[in-house]
Amino acid sequence: MMDSLKFVSLSYQGLSMIPFLLFCLCLSACCFYCYAIYAASTFFRRSHLIAQDKDIHPLLSILKPICGRDREAYKNLASFCQQDYPEYQIIFAVRNRQDPGLEVVQQIIHDFPNLEIQLVVSENTIGTNLKVSNLANAAAFAKHEILVIADSDIRVGRDYLRRIVQPLQDTNVGVVTCPYRSLAKGYATTIEALGSATEFHAGVFVGRHLEGIKFALGSTIVIRKQVLQVIGGFPAIANYLEDDFQLGYLPTKFGYKVVLSDYVVEHVLTTSTLSDSIQRQIRWARGTRVSRPLGYIGLIFTHGTATSLLFLIATGGSWLGWAGLGLTWSTRLFMAWIIGVHHLQDPATKKFFWLVPLRDLIGFALWCYGSVGRSIKWRGQKLQLTKNGQLLLLKTNLPY
Repeated sequence: MMDSLKFVSLSYQGLSMIPFLLFCLCLSACCFYCYAIYAASTFFRRSHLIAQDKDIHPLLSILKPICGRDREAYKNLASFCQQDYPEYQIIFAVRNRQDPGLEVVQQIIHDFPNLEIQLVVSENTIGTNLKVSNLANAAAFAKHEILVIADSDIRVGRDYLRRIVQPLQDTNVGVVTCPYRSLAKGYATTIEALGSATEFHAGVFVGRHLEGIKFALGSTIVIRKQVLQVIGGFPAIANYLEDDFQLGYLPTKFGYKVVLSDYVVEHVLTTSTLSDSIQRQIRWARGTRVSRPLGYIGLIFTHGTATSLLFLIATGGSWLGWAGLGLTWSTRLFMAWIIGVHHLQDPATKKFFWLVPLRDLIGFALWCYGSVGRSIKWRGQKLQLTKNGQLLLLKTNLPY
């Protein structure tokens, strides 16, 4: 009889512990949301106080890896050719002449005859990540010390180059990177854009405020050739999925600083199906998990929308459960508005702000799914991630 009572008591304690843990996760998420608001507001407020020196315009080479034809590809690439900047070079790199993006590049070269533009067509491969091979092929023709790397789906304003080179006045700065806002079309990419603006960037601003930037974003990477050589050049990252992360992380190991510019570029998301969008986000999740395992686990403390809903269920719809959900969701939505709408001016967040809770629940499901498995699909290739984030090719079915 006593044994039975002990078993019932332990079971009751175990059940009570679950709501308590979920309540703690709700509180941690609220703390994260508040800190993200503070970190983002501090960043943008201070950035406006920094004077821009218009006489700073070092010679630079822009490297543009091309693979396929992005949505509004011509506008994206042309924006880099319309810079209010004295002198610079643009190098486009494609793997072969069957690439559908080649036609756009040729039109760009025709329309901007006074700009120094070079096209490199080469299948030379230095690793599993074909984008890095493209960059290496382009870098071989770069004339200038400063390299600007930006994905082909990025669009910028005329003052882009003048703004992003400003931090290089400090010789200790080895890399500059940029936040971004997404231009989405279709429900799948809109949901994806909401996550980038209101969840991903919140983590970026918090990380910067706590320990500084120790990574880079594919939206823009400004890196000195000297720094690239120190880390081993492009071959050092040629087998990594998160090449942009490595281009920011490795220089910090050698004492260089990475600076987050206050210039917000535009990321033109290619219209895709829900399945394609999910596969892309699974790839990002698994890539983050193997590159920063502790950071990935720690994301559980930021998923307040999901944990507060679970808390409500665990407490049987009690007033405490509703209070926890109301507080967490209110704080989360306030953070989403401050970062996504006010600071980043993200179009998807402005228009579909009310979908943030749905995006959070999808994000939580993707985080759970990304916690297991190592296989990913990327541009017609099936790959497997190793423990340290490198790529192993399992199957290829490249369309060109």
